[in-house]
Amino acid sequence: MLDTRISRRATLMGAGAVAAWLASPARALLQTAGRLEVPAFVDSLIARMTLEEKAGQLSLMASAWGGGIAAALNPPSNSNFPQQVDEARKGQLTGVFNGNGARMARIMQNAAMKESRMKIPLIFAADIIHGHRTIFPVPLAEVASFEPELARRTAEVAAFEASGAGIDWNFSPMVDVARDQRWGRGVEGGGEDPLLGSLFAAARVQGFQGANFKSNEHFLACVKHFAAYGAAESGMDYNTVDLSERTLREVYLKPYKAGFDAGALSAMASFNELSGIPATGNHWLMTEVLRGEWGFQGFVVSDYTGDEEMIKHGYAKDGRDAAKLAFLAGVDMSMQSGLYRQHLPDLVRSGEVPQQLLDTSVRRVLAMKAMLGLFEDPFRRIDEKREASRSMLPRSRAIARESGRKSIVMLKNDGDLLPLPRSGKKIALIGPFASGQHDLVGPWVVYGTDEKAVDLATGVRGAIADKNSLIIAEGSKVDQPIPGGIDQAVAAAQQADIVVLAIGESQGMSGEAQSRADIVVPKPQQELAEAVAKVGKPVVVVLKNGRALALEGAVANAPAILVTWFLGTETGNSIADVLFGAYGPSGRLPSSFPRLAGQQPYYYAHKPTGRPNPDPKLEDYKARFRGITNTSLYPFGHGLTYGKIEYSGFTISSPSIGMNGEIEVTATIANRGQRAAEEVVQLYIHDRVASITRPVREMKGFKKIKLEPGQSEVVRFTLRPADLQFYGVANKPVVEPGTFDVWIAPSAEAEGVHGTFDLTA
Repeated sequence: MLDTRISRRATLMGAGAVAAWLASPARALLQTAGRLEVPAFVDSLIARMTLEEKAGQLSLMASAWGGGIAAALNPPSNSNFPQQVDEARKGQLTGVFNGNGARMARIMQNAAMKESRMKIPLIFAADIIHGHRTIFPVPLAEVASFEPELARRTAEVAAFEASGAGIDWNFSPMVDVARDQRWGRGVEGGGEDPLLGSLFAAARVQGFQGANFKSNEHFLACVKHFAAYGAAESGMDYNTVDLSERTLREVYLKPYKAGFDAGALSAMASFNELSGIPATGNHWLMTEVLRGEWGFQGFVVSDYTGDEEMIKHGYAKDGRDAAKLAFLAGVDMSMQSGLYRQHLPDLVRSGEVPQQLLDTSVRRVLAMKAMLGLFEDPFRRIDEKREASRSMLPRSRAIARESGRKSIVMLKNDGDLLPLPRSGKKIALIGPFASGQHDLVGPWVVYGTDEKAVDLATGVRGAIADKNSLIIAEGSKVDQPIPGGIDQAVAAAQQADIVVLAIGESQGMSGEAQSRADIVVPKPQQELAEAVAKVGKPVVVVLKNGRALALEGAVANAPAILVTWFLGTETGNSIADVLFGAYGPSGRLPSSFPRLAGQQPYYYAHKPTGRPNPDPKLEDYKARFRGITNTSLYPFGHGLTYGKIEYSGFTISSPSIGMNGEIEVTATIANRGQRAAEEVVQLYIHDRVASITRPVREMKGFKKIKLEPGQSEVVRFTLRPADLQFYGVANKPVVEPGTFDVWIAPSAEAEGVHGTFDLTA
């Protein structure tokens, strides 16, 4: 049906049509939005509660008795644990986060259930971003696997371990789309593509929550940070976000929606302002979109002091005003600031906050506690013996190793330098990440440690036949030279047949508040790489990184490059599996590697502009920076295998498609090499002419296939009109007739095989 309010040729389609999963086994991950079940006893509880007790149920605090490095990540405002236990007795808090395991939880829950007036159980939360005790690859790395089902499995293991330690609620998944690699928190998310991010958001929610909220092997997921935190200006953490509503809806909102559709019943507001209004006080975002349009039934929690920070934003005049603005916007629960328990009772008494609204938020929180089984058994996840018995089991470590090797991306392999031989060659392992129990688990780990992780040297020793054929030299620190370090590294390279250069970022360079202005290999390591390259031995660069990097000089020119991110507990074993060919590299880049750091933000799905520069030529007065084309060094979706992959035989079932039809596009993918390979076959489209200009390419599906040497497979994708939709002039989803390019390709900038079709009215 034509909608003339948008354009004469625009056809409205269903808003839920996102074709990401149409060509992926992960399609089953997305389901209808989660439903909040409210038991009858909840309203009777609310009727008996004082305003102060209600405000307490909407107040979450950092644990005074923190676990692991929790105090460094989220400092508690009160480190007096007996005093915090007393707050539980008085009904002044709904729960705590990042506490010190089952013992801590038992003490606090006893106080709430035996000594408080209302006997309402506490909820225990934590940041289990990529593992509890067994640490998996950082989320960005795991997205490089292009296997959402793998993410569901690792999330399930994380929930199994953490729920055994008394944790009911997890502040994950972080699903923010990140298109500026300077931003440090991109390491926690799903990369630059909303399609891929949506699938991984859904997978992680289902892995964390399972099929039964009351299971003591699962916990509640929290989709964060709502919304568009990853669009911070200049990639600087906490910075302003100013987006058109169209870009917000087409790109940034999709992964959140996927997480909620997968059943998540909690959301976390983001720190950033959004077009002039802080997200924590944004009624349009929290109430009109999240609850009104999307039908979200769960509860919203602020980020750490996010409500209080509206004062510094210049949006709230004081703490009382901040509490009022956040609560009326739709943020049900305040984290850490204490503003709700300080001010909500008086705000209700004064009539500035309706009591009915307060009761609604309390009802959501109590209903969720009931769904988690806490009213039936407040100690269902609190068991010190079970906590120890679930920690770092062999099967958990096996999944960590599998996930690690599937996350590795091979950018380059000139002359088939990789895989390395297991015997007969001397290997110099050089660089600050060559050995040692540091920078292994990655950022945002509360409970796991580097001390229980496998370093690269250990993994390599386990893979080679002659342990004495390995020479190790540090060469430099991460961002500081070592006196004589380069000389030592050069001497090691001279003795070796092959150099493995382990360089990159420390885990402290990524994560919250760790934005980088210049996303390059730190200078001392670059100088190390230049010196080692001059020796003339074959060099394999093993990058440790939490973001896409701008590679240069000897690093960019090395014959082989592996992107290994931060792989967690089984780091060394996972890398060695790929280095020596026990497992072929199968990861693909979830974020584009720029040619120069100054290209940021760079992402594949950019607009052509009116003056596109034809790659590889450099033309004057075209859309590019001086000296380079407007393309990446290594694009989204790029990654090589140990096979030799060829794309051919493009077919399309029809030259045109009607508004109720569908077409099938196919390509033949062949492995002409001598080794088995896994290829990620990607589907892209481009709408040539539209009422709103469209990106040069958009991914609409992918399939990961295994090919033995000499084997080929016909890969099929189905496209429907709903897959071609975008947000039109009125910010509503539309599909318009026209001509579309379609590619089946190995990356967002590769030609692969290509065709066209027409969509007719």
